[in-house]
Amino acid sequence: MFSTQQVVDAREYLRPQTRRTTTSAMPAKSTTPSPRDARFALTVLTAMNLLNYLDRWVPSAVKDLFKADLDMTDAQTSLPTFAFVVVYMLASPVFGGVADRFSRRWLIAAGVALWSLATAFAAAAQGFVVFLIARALVGIGEAAYATISPSLIGDFYAPAARNRALTIFYVASPVGSALGFTLGGLIGAHYGWRAAFLVCGLPGLLAAGLALRIKEPPRGGMDDAPLSASPPSWPDALKALAKNRLFVVTVAGYTLVTFASGGMADWFPTFLSRYRGLGVDEAGSLVGTTVVAGGLGGTIVGGWLGDRLQKVTRQPYLALSAWAMLPATLFGFLAITLHGTRTIAACLFLCQFFMWFYNGPVNTILVNCTDASMRARAFSVSILAIHLLGDAISPLIMGAISDATGNLWNGVVLAPITLALGMLIWAYGWRRI
Repeated sequence: MFSTQQVVDAREYLRPQTRRTTTSAMPAKSTTPSPRDARFALTVLTAMNLLNYLDRWVPSAVKDLFKADLDMTDAQTSLPTFAFVVVYMLASPVFGGVADRFSRRWLIAAGVALWSLATAFAAAAQGFVVFLIARALVGIGEAAYATISPSLIGDFYAPAARNRALTIFYVASPVGSALGFTLGGLIGAHYGWRAAFLVCGLPGLLAAGLALRIKEPPRGGMDDAPLSASPPSWPDALKALAKNRLFVVTVAGYTLVTFASGGMADWFPTFLSRYRGLGVDEAGSLVGTTVVAGGLGGTIVGGWLGDRLQKVTRQPYLALSAWAMLPATLFGFLAITLHGTRTIAACLFLCQFFMWFYNGPVNTILVNCTDASMRARAFSVSILAIHLLGDAISPLIMGAISDATGNLWNGVVLAPITLALGMLIWAYGWRRI
């Protein structure tokens, strides 16, 4: 029977331990994934994560281009992103429940193919409604992938190795985001926004085919405790997660940081174009370059530091994430306040560098503190929370504030404010749990 997941002290669940046997009666050779299988799966899933973020941020790089073509207001230009995120977060619990019972590689392959086709389909939109529907379909495809991939990686790697594996996986997030801004801006400036959607969307079909070659590992096979006999029902899973203080605090801070990063990513290229004199391609390239440099460096350094802090403090992953938000908040505020392209680029780079420290550590916490029988659903709940109260509403709120006040700065200043709030919540978890 399913038993509620107990909150585990970070020093215990992060410490390398001898793996216990699972409930499976099959021999170890047939149940334990090989290192080669694990590397292949991690490589394919990381490539998909890169394409995931590339497709997600292309619209932000060409916002003013399709705004003029489709005759939108500032608030309306954020509605496609809003539609994508709403569908994404609502579909995630559905795929989370299905993934805890059925083949995960087929679900991932179908999801990647759908979001790639939907991204390319947006290029054919002749009006606002079709464009909105296309971006909403991207959310269904990404829900199938993003909900399942971290739990699948967790079944390829033992707890002591998961932070390293997930750090590699999440390195693709800033790289993909940067490519979305850079390629979207460059292609949009020279060939139009429709070409940007086509070029960035279609490569995902190749990744979908590679997903079918992943050898699916047994659920919970690499965990230190045996897998529950059967997946719990949704009500039981939600009760367990609600009682899991580490899960709740981690997701709460994650939500506020996502609010900040989503709003800033959606509006900052436009902010630079309007108030700092940069062209669409220049603004996209600046944001893309600083995101990839800062995000890549921050994700790698954050993952490395998280493991180094295990012997220094309790809840090392929360401690690192909280402290990193302090300089991220400061440099985020300076990036929207100061003038001069080089100064802005330096501040944005440092903001991204420190902000992305949380990427691997926070998601490792979510894998390690939840039972394997409901891990996909735990991630679906996390996805629902961080988008419902995070980047689903932040671009829309910032755009509405811009329309109401006539100044976009009044909207984007919410980003450093919510980064600071996320810091406080993670700091509470570090000291109190």
